[in-house]
Amino acid sequence: MTPPASSIHLGESGEQARIVPDEHDDGWVLQIGGAVQSHVDLADPGRIRYEYLRRMANVLDTCWPAGQPVRILHLGAGALTLPRYVQARRPGSAQTVVDLDRELPSFVLSALPLPEGTDLTVLIGDAREELRHLAGGRFDAVVLDIYTGVDAAGHLTGQDFYGELLDALTEDGVLLVNIGDDAGLHFLGRQALALELACAEAGLSGAWALADSTLLEQAQAGNVVLAAGGALAAHEPEALRSALLTAGPHPAAVLDPAQTAALADRLG
Repeated sequence: MTPPASSIHLGESGEQARIVPDEHDDGWVLQIGGAVQSHVDLADPGRIRYEYLRRMANVLDTCWPAGQPVRILHLGAGALTLPRYVQARRPGSAQTVVDLDRELPSFVLSALPLPEGTDLTVLIGDAREELRHLAGGRFDAVVLDIYTGVDAAGHLTGQDFYGELLDALTEDGVLLVNIGDDAGLHFLGRQALALELACAEAGLSGAWALADSTLLEQAQAGNVVLAAGGALAAHEPEALRSALLTAGPHPAAVLDPAQTAALADRLG
């Protein structure tokens, strides 16, 4: 399929969204406000280009046996790259996506259709409010992938909100949080500490952190994935670390809860 380049105005954010051919391969990219936001390969939805999403996918791959359907809540739609991956790897999974911009999901779905058989429910609204409307539901995984940097969507950060996300998990579920930060990674440090405290309240050992190792060593701007939940605690820590390190992308750093807590202290 070769969808035409197209664009739409997003009423909530006020930005222009475009879907255009990727310059480097046969995929497609979603641009919002002129910035590349997502990459999709329609021919191979199991291929993920962006490193932080690949690390999230690796965690999902590690938590449950291959092919086992799971129930996932995605907070933030983008071009639905991860829902496409889940359907390709775990057919029959029930997925729900929440996005604030009403126009975005339908725009993406019309230009870049989902793999056949995808079970996806789309909800429009604020992620925290929609989570409350879903109270009582339990998910095997919750993925928070909304830009929440300094001065952006602050109510979608912090100990209380992370506690709400952990409460939405099954006993053996996993929470994945994408943290995008500037050089110095001070925001990451605060959010890692907040998730550590939320985990303690939930009776969990703490959060893992996955990132490019150079990014962490030099406190460079970029994305770090925080992960927590019973699905991780069910694995022997060194075996889990080894599996995630091997999966990459490289150079890779995989920090266990104690190391993540030490990182938060250092960045604080």
